[in-house]
Amino acid sequence: MESESELDTEKLRALRRMKTLALSLLIVAAVVFAVSFWLQRQYPWLEYVRASAEGAMVGALADWFAVTALFRYPLGLRIPHTAIIPTRKDAIGASLGEFVESNFLSEDVVREKLGSLNVAERLGNWLAREESADRLATEGAAAIKGLLEVLKDDDVREVIESMVRQYLLSPPWGPPLGRLAGQVFADGHHRKLVDLLVDRAVEWVENNPSAVSRIVSERSPSWLPGFVDDLVADRVYAEVRKFVLAVQTDQDHQVRRALDEYLMKLADDLQHDPAMIQRAEEVKAQLLDSPRIRELAGQTWQTLKAALLEAVEDPQSALRLKFVSMVRDFGTRLASDEELGGKVNGWITEVAAYAVRNYRHDIASIITDTVERWDAQEASRKIELQVGRDLQYIRINGTVVGALAGLAIYAVATLAFG
Repeated sequence: MESESELDTEKLRALRRMKTLALSLLIVAAVVFAVSFWLQRQYPWLEYVRASAEGAMVGALADWFAVTALFRYPLGLRIPHTAIIPTRKDAIGASLGEFVESNFLSEDVVREKLGSLNVAERLGNWLAREESADRLATEGAAAIKGLLEVLKDDDVREVIESMVRQYLLSPPWGPPLGRLAGQVFADGHHRKLVDLLVDRAVEWVENNPSAVSRIVSERSPSWLPGFVDDLVADRVYAEVRKFVLAVQTDQDHQVRRALDEYLMKLADDLQHDPAMIQRAEEVKAQLLDSPRIRELAGQTWQTLKAALLEAVEDPQSALRLKFVSMVRDFGTRLASDEELGGKVNGWITEVAAYAVRNYRHDIASIITDTVERWDAQEASRKIELQVGRDLQYIRINGTVVGALAGLAIYAVATLAFG
């Protein structure tokens, strides 16, 4: 507002200077006319000067009247067809809106103009510049920060909770989990996990032989001699170790095959067995009851919010740097890829043409409605402030042209009639 006020003040000064200049020319013409009229009998050649000054006054006064009549009543006299802008403000606004709608908001004009601009290339070159991408990232960060400050945590939590219930909890889990598991088991991706478990079992057996002896001793009858327990324990340990090593080295071991069959059967039951599907639903209900869902939604939003705020406030955050890089890469591609540029230009043209085709009257009505809301005198003042300085040239030109016309008319009349 301060810059606009300073600009208006400067325009007002310029307008006053031009008005002073035009008025000064009128005063000079009047003084010249008075002097030449008084002395023309002594100096006949002053008749030409008088005629020129007379024409200058007439031209200056006529153009002063014309310019003044646009904005106010000349000398306060309510002469018909004066103060045109204050009295016909609404009609002028409507005419201006119709003019803009007919001549500027035409679909053909918009298509032709956008077709000649190659917006995609210009936009791509702008986005490819580092300062442009940084500016876009800065504006986007400010927008995200403002949005996060406006949003209420409870409202967002309720939205997340509602979405979780609708899209995660309402559908049955069994069939999709069964299909996913079946694909994983069929492709053999679970075998790496089986290998890891078997390796850990072998490692444990080899590092814990005493545990096997202790288990055998605890399970054997109390009347057996100790050396018998030791023999049995050693034998059991050897068999257990031999078994887990066999499972580890033989990828086609019957335990592995049995495990594969069990897992494939489990995946199939999750998809087609009503009892298994119901059991999956019961597990889901136990894991994700209402309090847990509410807590999960709140924690999810708080974590996401904190991460976003931290990312947008840090100019060197990974998210911001990645965004800038993506923007520049897209800009470079947009400027260099003719096929992509053609598509983007086509989209922009179609969007603009659609907007003009369907909303040009609404767009143009902004002019009409704005002018209608203006106070008549205020509208006149604003318009005069914008164009009044240039209109003063009409007064100046009128003074000069009037002087030349008066001189020419008097000279021709003198030559013709003496």
